[in-house]
Parts: sequence; structure tokens; C-alpha cells
Amino acid sequence: MPVYEIDGIRPVVHPTAYVHPTAVLIGDVIVGARCYVGPLASLRGDFGRLVLEEGANIQDTCVMHGFPEDDTVVEADGHIGHGAVLHGCRVGRNAMVGMNAVVMDKAVVGAESIVGAASFVKAGMAIPPRSLVLGAPAKVIRPVSDEEIAWKSYGTRQYHDLALRSMKSLREVEALTEVEPGRGRMVFDEPHKPKKS
Repeated sequence: MPVYEIDGIRPVVHPTAYVHPTAVLIGDVIVGARCYVGPLASLRGDFGRLVLEEGANIQDTCVMHGFPEDDTVVEADGHIGHGAVLHGCRVGRNAMVGMNAVVMDKAVVGAESIVGAASFVKAGMAIPPRSLVLGAPAKVIRPVSDEEIAWKSYGTRQYHDLALRSMKSLREVEALTEVEPGRGRMVFDEPHKPKKS
């Protein structure tokens, strides 16, 4: 993975975290235990500090950045969907930011909240815990249900497992030129899948 020191500060990646080889980490970036950082994610700690707490995931093509002397933080088990942008904000414990959403400076996404795909969270917005937030600009729509928290938590556990699977078996190879006979499929254990009500 491309990892760059700037002004004498270099990224820190916990040995149990997985960072895809195409992700870029620059400067004051701290990736905690059991985190997953997806392909082409860009974590630019060249102004403020970027922190992924234990079990957080930041998926493909996400961007994290911030202002000088501010921290951009994804708390424990935070879940950042494909293509999201986090800039100088805080995402609370077990919260989710949907695909292509943007969360701006000094915004706080409360614990166990869900920011819907393509939403725009304005600078300074404080989202209460367990809130569903949608729109551009984002607005609190309603509380998040227990079923939605279970669904989100299940998805995050899949990323915990993906970090382990990636460390164990992901490797660069040459593509096959045709589908081989009897091609296998990926098989998943689902001990944590939420039950339907």
C-alpha cells in the first residue's frame, strides 16, 4: 500500500487491520485494530489527524481529510460506504455513512445513526444518536429502529470478516482467460445475520 510520511509524521496501522494495497495513507493517519480500508480509499492526514477506531471500515474510493489541528474520526464499528467523503467530522460509534454521502467539517454523526446514500451533511450539523438522516442538505427523518441497527451491525461484522479474509487470502494474480469448469462460489457463514421480524 502507498504510505507516505509528511513533516516527520507517518501513518500507523494496527497489525490486525487490513488496508488494501491500492489505498493511500498520508501523514497523521491512525488505523486501529480490526479495521478495513478498501481499494482506492484516500486518507490524507496532511493537515489534521485522521482516526479509524477499532472495527471501523472505510470502503472503496472513500476520502478522509480535514483542517489543520482538527481530527476526523470514525469511532468504533463505524461503517463508511463506497465513495463517501468525510472532511473534518466525527462519525459516532456503530454509525453508518451511506454510499456517496458527504459529511462536512465539525459535523457530528451520533452513535448508531444512519446517514443515507448521497446525503450532504452540512458543516457543524449535530445529528442525535440513533437518527436516520437523508437528503441534500441532510435532515433528521426519524429514529433508527432496532431492526435497522441489527442490519447495520450485521453489515459491519461482514467487513470485520472481510479484513480477516483479505489478510489471509487476497493476493494479486493474472486473470483467467475463460471460466473454468465447475467454477466455485464464495461460501459465507452467517451466524450473525439478523432475524426477520
